[in-house]
Amino acid sequence: MFDIGLPELIVIFVVALLVFGPKGLPDFGRTLGKGLGELKRAFQDVREQVETEFKETNKTLGSALKDNGSSTLNEKPNDDPHTSDSKPVRD
Repeated sequence: MFDIGLPELIVIFVVALLVFGPKGLPDFGRTLGKGLGELKRAFQDVREQVETEFKETNKTLGSALKDNGSSTLNEKPNDDPHTSDSKPVRD
């Protein structure tokens, strides 16, 4: 995913060890893990909500198109566009 090899991981670990110290590193790792877990759950919740809304919209749109299509199929098309029920306007 990030194309990080073993040398890069060692450098990251050494920098983290220098910044947080040997006692603070486990706490940092635990906090980072919890934060990433919460972020993953939040993304999953948003994804599920979007999928649910999409399915509901698709279902509503499908039924509306089905209802609209059946009513327009029952109408007789006007074969002659020049015939009309309206009267010409006089000046």
